[in-house]
Amino acid sequence: MGTRQIEFILAAAPPPRLDKALSRDVPAEENLSRTRLARLIEEGAVSVDGIVVTEVKTKIREGAVVSITVSEADESHIGAEDIPLEIIHEDSDLIVINKPAGMVVHPAPGSPNGTLVNALLYHCGDELSGVGGVKRPGIVHRIDKDTSGLLVVAKSDAAHQGLAAQFEAHSVERYYRAVCYGVPDANDPRLRGIKGVSFEPGNVMRITTQLARHKHDRQKQAVLFHGGRHAVTRARVIDVFGDPGAVSLIECWLETGRTHQIRVHMAHAGHGLVGDPVYGGKRKLPAKSFGECASDAARSFPRQALHAAVLGFEHPVSGENMRFEAALPQDMRTLISALKQPAKDRE
Repeated sequence: MGTRQIEFILAAAPPPRLDKALSRDVPAEENLSRTRLARLIEEGAVSVDGIVVTEVKTKIREGAVVSITVSEADESHIGAEDIPLEIIHEDSDLIVINKPAGMVVHPAPGSPNGTLVNALLYHCGDELSGVGGVKRPGIVHRIDKDTSGLLVVAKSDAAHQGLAAQFEAHSVERYYRAVCYGVPDANDPRLRGIKGVSFEPGNVMRITTQLARHKHDRQKQAVLFHGGRHAVTRARVIDVFGDPGAVSLIECWLETGRTHQIRVHMAHAGHGLVGDPVYGGKRKLPAKSFGECASDAARSFPRQALHAAVLGFEHPVSGENMRFEAALPQDMRTLISALKQPAKDRE
């Protein structure tokens, strides 16, 4: 594996710590995040005025000559695969994908290939400058295999760190569209009795709980009120189907981003998502509200009816505000069309 030398002179008024000073002054085109620089310091790959420094908190002076030895990025052990992608945006630092339902984001036991990462390795090729020293896409968030919609993926180490910081700070805009059973409404006395469920102005349902892996089913998440990880979901109704409202199209947005968060929170509120195989999305629609077409469409819907429709963030390198939208996929449009059939066609 080859190496390269990066040399530069520290500018005026450097930050008090070596890692912060290097992060400020290292040439931007090198795409070295502060985390990567800290690791290089600890590995003995950084010298200041000819002396190797291994402590990230070392103070450094203006005008010091810094030399960094960087190993060329290793090739990823994950195989590249020629899988078509719907690319919404791409530049030298990141790529935004509209992921189809059925695609796993990252290889794992049981899903070693055919994933978004396999597809990105093929698509990006040599454009990946190395995330954490390896030529691989930087996955900063995920959506479930059977959830469709928008994902942003880093192509450089700097973009990876910048995006990860935004997700950690919960500053990323994420809106989902979902089809759920029932109609979440502030006037529903049942909802007022469910712990963790409240309503905000505009008939916005707010669900606040802790989430953790289920004790007995490791594939599920469970609602807790002690322990686990804090989770907040908001939802509002966009459209109502059936009479007196057996199914609704809702918009959900996340204050936090936990595994299965929308799915488990909506199920907790008694408004599970249509088609959800894990959290009870196979209910029978009331015959008085829907005909066979709608009932069959809901009963046979093969996945949770959930789509990541809006994604907004600050570009981690340019600072530009970016916002993307992805229309509902065909399967959800077909489902909604069936649910909208007028009463005369429900006989």
